[in-house]
Amino acid sequence: MNEVTLQTLPLNGIHMRVAVQGRGPLVLLCHGFPESWCSWRHQLAALASAGYRAVAPDMRGYGGTDAPLDVASYTMLHHVGDMTELVHALGETQAVIVGHDWGAPVAWSAGLLRPDIFRAVVGLSVPFSPPSGVNLLDALEKQGIRTFYMQYFQTPGVAESELGADPEATLRRLGFSMSGDGPGRVVAGVLPPDAGFLDNTVEPDVLPAWLDREDLSYVAREFSRTGFRGGLNWYRSMALSTQLLVPWRGASIPQPSLYIAGACDDVLKFPSSRSQIEHFPTTLPGLRGCHILDGAGHWIQRERAAAVNELLVAFLDGL
Repeated sequence: MNEVTLQTLPLNGIHMRVAVQGRGPLVLLCHGFPESWCSWRHQLAALASAGYRAVAPDMRGYGGTDAPLDVASYTMLHHVGDMTELVHALGETQAVIVGHDWGAPVAWSAGLLRPDIFRAVVGLSVPFSPPSGVNLLDALEKQGIRTFYMQYFQTPGVAESELGADPEATLRRLGFSMSGDGPGRVVAGVLPPDAGFLDNTVEPDVLPAWLDREDLSYVAREFSRTGFRGGLNWYRSMALSTQLLVPWRGASIPQPSLYIAGACDDVLKFPSSRSQIEHFPTTLPGLRGCHILDGAGHWIQRERAAAVNELLVAFLDGL
């Protein structure tokens, strides 16, 4: 089996660094916030062993990929464009796309917008919901909510300063506290007045076995070099993305699909998440499995690597 190789490709007006392992049908692995390609290290190896060409990019704004300054360069159309052009840059015409956290909306949107290219879709953590035309940030304001963590991320410089003060501590605290091994507090939720995003996190006495120390240090060095602005700009373009996706309001994804999440994931505590999952028979008519893994938290592909790998390979082999 080939080892992971890193290469940088020009596409969609940026340079994107990608990790590649294996040969065979193409599978794209899209990470979320605040992560990097190596969040998929276990899946890269497992998919390569199973006969697939697994490719995990540093997404736009992260790591070795360019981070445009303009917030308007981080809409969902840009991210789907990146993945579409990545397929072509790799010499392919089709791929299966897999996403976790922010990468899940990218994967769902890619399947929605370009079903001719993305023949199957897998979402981890964030369930699919068709575009609705409702701007989440405006909806929160109308409900009188002003300290949801996504709102805290909107003001340039504030979250950058907090998260960037000690990137390794940020990643360590978030990794532990949002996992199934953490203290059980909601981190990605409504923040107390004047609180920071990390205030509901705790420092682990011992790192869980799944939270690899070398990968943690590697990603921390990346954020020390780049800062967190690129990843935060994804949140700052949400309202614009909502406007741009209106033509697909209410649309479903007919391709084969799969959903995996941890039962302890903060995302499943969002008021809309359970309803979104209940509507999968309508919104994901090609759904081939919905798996909520007991005891696991937000970082499902690392916390339950073996289980996720088994589900992914079975799904891919069944296509």
